[in-house]
Amino acid sequence: MSIGHSLLRELEIEGRVTRRFLERVPFERKEFQPSEKSESLGRLAIHLAEIMAWWEACINQDKLDFVDFKPQVIETTEGLLRYYDELYDMACVALKGVKDTDLEKDWSMTYGSEILFTLPKKQVLRTFCMNHLVHHRAQLSVYFRLLDVAVPAVYGPSADDDEVLTIDRINPG
Repeated sequence: MSIGHSLLRELEIEGRVTRRFLERVPFERKEFQPSEKSESLGRLAIHLAEIMAWWEACINQDKLDFVDFKPQVIETTEGLLRYYDELYDMACVALKGVKDTDLEKDWSMTYGSEILFTLPKKQVLRTFCMNHLVHHRAQLSVYFRLLDVAVPAVYGPSADDDEVLTIDRINPG
């Protein structure tokens, strides 16, 4: 199995779990922050969706420049899900078509002329895309708990949900 297809199988699980989290974001509480150092609930949820764009950018480009980055303005859960689904689909298409040799190439995150880091694309997909997604989803679960929003099951049941997604339930065969 290629690296891209292996990552795709993982993204199918993590992507579906992440969508279940985004479905529960209460945008009427979008300004909520558990502390002054924390992002707002709305900004965190949008950031979680934005991470999906990085998969395609990593695979099809040699760098991602944040100098002109402007976060999406999203005001509803439905808008968030539309945005997320579009980016998730693009990530899956990119992973299906990428060659292992392309994932050995270097990729950089930049801010204008400043290089923030350079790593092989396969490492960027694992750390910057996948691990980053899981990290912020976990943060969102804390916000949910503080707001008394049911926390979706992830790798096992949660106190609120026992529907655990497995690769066989997502992609039989």
